[in-house]
Amino acid sequence: MKNGHECYIIGAGDFHGFKQEPDDSDYIIAADAGYIVCCENDIIPDLVLGDFDSLGEVPKHPNVMELPVEKDDTDTMYAIKLGLERGYHDFFIYGGLGGSRADHTIANLQALLYIANRGGRGWIYGSHHVWTVIKNEAIRLEGQGNVAVFCPDGKAEGVFLRGLKYELDNAQISSDYPLGVSNSMDASEAEIRVDKGALLIMYDLTVGEKD
Repeated sequence: MKNGHECYIIGAGDFHGFKQEPDDSDYIIAADAGYIVCCENDIIPDLVLGDFDSLGEVPKHPNVMELPVEKDDTDTMYAIKLGLERGYHDFFIYGGLGGSRADHTIANLQALLYIANRGGRGWIYGSHHVWTVIKNEAIRLEGQGNVAVFCPDGKAEGVFLRGLKYELDNAQISSDYPLGVSNSMDASEAEIRVDKGALLIMYDLTVGEKD
């Protein structure tokens, strides 16, 4: 899944360590109080941005982008837009779940669709699972654990779930009915595919995407 030249975004939510370690070719953005997460975990961000309402002050860092408090974008969304402008297509988001603001969790999940609509992929890591969105494509999974598949945007057509306990064959699912909740791996490998539309996918960290 990691192939170099990725954008890492560190938010102020729950952080349990990197699952995909950044290297020198990657770009690390700390979003507002995500800077505290970086400092506590010896992570050196390339950029710190935000309105710094949650951090409480503008940090002492050589590269700081201060944003207005009143704006349409969350700090994480602004970081995503900046990463897209700089040519990044793969986004690893940490600290994007949990924390004290459930509304930011939902906003970050929506941001995965924003990335997919622009030809990229994003992954949001929690303590035991990861979220991602695919659009008009397929992914293969391997390992054992829970998997959930939702439609985040209207309807998804040509949905195939293979190698899971509950399979689908050329199905249509919609964003107003959670058909894909509480599924799990039923084989050593599985495939999730959508021919038209987007899928919001959650899988345990004991499951991984196969290249």
